[in-house]
Amino acid sequence: MKKTVMAHGSGGTQTAALIAEVFAKHLSNPFLDKMEDAAVLPLQGPCVFSTDSFVVDPVIFPGGDIGKLAVCGTVNDLLCMGATPRWLSAGFILEEGLPFDLLEEIARSMKSAADEAGIVIAAADTKVVEGNGGLFINTSGIGTLGRRAPIRANGGQPGDAVLVSGHLGDHHACILSRRLAIENGIRSDCAILSPLLSVLRRNKINIHAMRDITRGGLATVLNELCLASGVRCRLEEDLIPTSPEVAAFCGILGLDPLYMGNEGKLLLFVPEDQAEMAVNALRRTEAGLHAVKIGNLLAEDPLLPARARVLIQTRLGGQRPVDSLSGEGLPRIC
Repeated sequence: MKKTVMAHGSGGTQTAALIAEVFAKHLSNPFLDKMEDAAVLPLQGPCVFSTDSFVVDPVIFPGGDIGKLAVCGTVNDLLCMGATPRWLSAGFILEEGLPFDLLEEIARSMKSAADEAGIVIAAADTKVVEGNGGLFINTSGIGTLGRRAPIRANGGQPGDAVLVSGHLGDHHACILSRRLAIENGIRSDCAILSPLLSVLRRNKINIHAMRDITRGGLATVLNELCLASGVRCRLEEDLIPTSPEVAAFCGILGLDPLYMGNEGKLLLFVPEDQAEMAVNALRRTEAGLHAVKIGNLLAEDPLLPARARVLIQTRLGGQRPVDSLSGEGLPRIC
């Protein structure tokens, strides 16, 4: 089995062979094929720029792999700013001993995800380091806004409905299951979110603020958006969506879905009078089948402590604060 060696990162003939055998073979496009040090992009008007790094372990998991994850992660960050994803760069850090066939599988997956998202991998780079066959990817993305205004984190308003596009915790539970060698049917929700945004636009939903729910889970992302918007939030515990299998998994291990990572879920603030229409629109997509309204935004109250920014109405009738994640949740989840 052919594997990477340090010479593949030397910049010489072995590097050229690696590029030809893997990356040029699977990621070929008019930008990369020029083999230049930078891509010339036909930018017009305002754009959105994002960057991210991916270190997930294991690199292949039910529902995805590090290549798909790298594309989805950056594309979704652009989408959540209201942009149309256009171009992507990819930096590959390869540990010596990484099998070529695994690297090819990752490259094919990246190409497939990029094609689905309508984004072009316009620039790429490879480095090889000492190690045990691991793989890390950095991606940066550019999206265009056209005539649309960007969707900012500070747009939430008192009275807004709080929506999530589906079950929470799937990705987190999937990765943890693989590490603990637990056999179950849980799959990562790793996905491109453009179909959700498209259906919301077609239905003329006024999105006040939006974020994809990744590391730190819903609790952390919701606290960040509420802080940026200067509002509070009240959630209904009974409405927090989880699949039966993930709920059982959480019950066994003592996990809280509010703090579990996802890779294909949206958090949205929309006007209350558009909430039902938005949920129905999301449910017409595969990724939004389990979309639901989980609460509402409230006006800021200076008399309440900061940790009461997000409250949840419990099944027992009481209320408790929902803080951001403190400490490490699950390392190398994305």
